[in-house]
Amino acid sequence: MTKRLEEAIAEASKLPNQHQDTLATIILEEIAAQERWDIAFSSSQEQLTKLADEALAEFRQNKTKPMEKRSFSS
Repeated sequence: MTKRLEEAIAEASKLPNQHQDTLATIILEEIAAQERWDIAFSSSQEQLTKLADEALAEFRQNKTKPMEKRSFSS
């Protein structure tokens, strides 16, 4: 365990039980989400490689055009 995680857990242990449980749920959900992403990306590498190759081929054949710059702020 890293020093930073040890510090976080030490601070979390000072919280009321309900807050500790909420924090634990958030951490466990984040770990599960990361595992799902890892599985999704590892199982799609062949497809991602194919899409990247197609995109590069289109770029090299001048079949692409620059994206317009857009502001996403309201």
